[in-house]
Amino acid sequence: MTNTALFREVQRWRDVWWVMALVFGQATLQWWIFFTQIVRGSPVGNNPGSNEFVLVFWFIFGVCFPAFFFWLHMVVEVIPGKVIIRYRPFIERQIPIEEIAHIEPRAYRPLREFGGWGIRGWNGRVAYNVTGNTGVELTLINGQRVLIGTQRAGEMASAIYKIWSSPR
Repeated sequence: MTNTALFREVQRWRDVWWVMALVFGQATLQWWIFFTQIVRGSPVGNNPGSNEFVLVFWFIFGVCFPAFFFWLHMVVEVIPGKVIIRYRPFIERQIPIEEIAHIEPRAYRPLREFGGWGIRGWNGRVAYNVTGNTGVELTLINGQRVLIGTQRAGEMASAIYKIWSSPR
């Protein structure tokens, strides 16, 4: 077998409008404060921060934070022998096909079941998701359940099942 991907999906936070609205709303506020206090020389608020404080906050939340969210993404690949989850820049997890006991495409409630989106987990369950409410849940032979959020749950589950059920 080759390492050609049977399934590949890239999900980006920048495609989630409400997340980007929050991120860029905060960035816009930081740019306004920067422009008003640093460029125009007019302190912002009743108890304005120092210019150094404004510069640091502007750089972190007006420049770095939006750039980070624009870059952040999750890639899921199903290749012969394993499922690979890359949540850039935080994690790369490879699940060997031999460790999978059960595969189930399903709808889920990100907030209720996992406390939101991102990398979430407790009580032997972990979720990797960016947006939406569909995914593929893998039950591993050690009892851990791994939910992988996807916009193409049927296609992902079929690809995993294809390599899972083939002779090893």
